[in-house]
Formats: sequence, structure tokens, C-alpha cells
Amino acid sequence: MTPVLPATFLQAPITHRALHDKLDNRPENSRAAVRAAVKAGYGIEIDLQLSADNRALVFHDYDLGRLTGRPGPVRQISAQVASETQLLHADDGIPTLDDVLEIVAGKVPLLIELKDQDGVMGPNVGPLERDTVRALEGYEGPVALMSFNPNSVAELARLAPHLPRGITTCSYQPKVELLPAAVCDYLRDIPDFVRVGASFISHEVEDLSRPRVAELKAQGVPVLCWTVRSAAQEAEARKIADNVTFEGYIAAHPA
Repeated sequence: MTPVLPATFLQAPITHRALHDKLDNRPENSRAAVRAAVKAGYGIEIDLQLSADNRALVFHDYDLGRLTGRPGPVRQISAQVASETQLLHADDGIPTLDDVLEIVAGKVPLLIELKDQDGVMGPNVGPLERDTVRALEGYEGPVALMSFNPNSVAELARLAPHLPRGITTCSYQPKVELLPAAVCDYLRDIPDFVRVGASFISHEVEDLSRPRVAELKAQGVPVLCWTVRSAAQEAEARKIADNVTFEGYIAAHPA
């Protein structure tokens, strides 16, 4: 049986890459941003990349440059080196998933996106999924996993069938996603939803009017969306989405 997305993910808005503000020394996916989101009572979305020693790092980009000022693939450094690689506008380095789980400690919902490690959304997956599941063993608190790559979601279903999982989705423009047109054409209408045992989607906010989104919503599938950047955009998104992932403003909290 496919695990259901906990209702708490549809309540407080979800901070995109945690509650980040580099002007306040809490860049995206940093420990400080995670602590700020927990303190404010928001849900948290984070991204995972794989280290050279097969550890799940909380980091969005494939390259270190934008967030650390040090060029080079994140995949080529160990978790220890990552921890010692200071984030720009922060006082510490790149956290592991274990580090973030220790901070969150079940206090707020945690939405974890595994970045595609195959390169073209293909089947070359496994190490990132395995370390993610390892880190979550014994974790108590609302958590859900997702990925753009449906093969990653299928692997998560195999490794941890009890954990809620979903597919991150978008309009799939080849020049934007840097993927072959054939791959984009295939993924655009979310054909793998049933195959991978997904229970929700997190869809691009500018593409929420897509018929496939409406079809899934009509079937009772929870629809999250990314990335909302203003209260006005949030109000429009909520006409379709059950919850929003936001950044760049302070979303209204139902509490």
C-alpha cells in the first residue's frame, strides 16, 4: 500500500531550501536557515546531493561555486570536506542530512528532494537513496521524500516502502531543464505516478494549470507547488495547490 502524505504537510507553508536570507547569514539549505524555519514553525524543503563517499549532503547545486565561491562538482568532495567548505554568508559548511535531522528533530514537517544523479533522469540511481534511507532510520517526525527522477522515487519505494514519496514536476522545457527533448516530452505529463507508488506531486507554480495536475487533484492526490515568491502569487497558487513552497517573503502562517 502506498503511504499517504501526512496532513501536516498541507497546513503550515513550506520554506524553500529552509527559511533562508543571506543578509541575515542564513543561506539556502544551511543549518541557520533550518533553525530559523523550525523556530517560525514552518515546514522545510531541502535538497540532497551525493558526496564522494556516498553521503547525503544538504545542497542544491551540482557545482559548489554559487554557494561556496569554490568551483568544482559537489560529487567530488567527501562529507568531511563538505562540512569544512564554508557556505557564503554563513559561519559553517555544507551540512549532511544527518545534521539537519538532528536540528529538525521532528518539530516541523521535512520535505526532502533528492536531486537527479543519473544526468538524464534515467535508472543510474541508488547511492543517494540508500544513504537517505539510512539517515532516516529511527527518525521520528513527519517526513516525505521526492525527486524529479521517477527512477529515484521507485528506488526509494523499494528501500523504504513505509516512507511517503512523491514526484517533483514541472513544464519540462528542454532549454531550461538542460535535458533532451524526448526526456522532457516523456516526463511532462507525469506518466510514472502510479508505477513508482507516489502519493503526491510538487509542481512548478507557473504550470499549475496543466490538465494532468487537475486530473491528479481530482483523484485526491495532494498537490504541493514550488517556488512561490510573493503573497499575491501564493493566493493565486492556492486556487489549485493544497500547499505552497515559498521563499523571498514571509508567508502567512495558519497558527
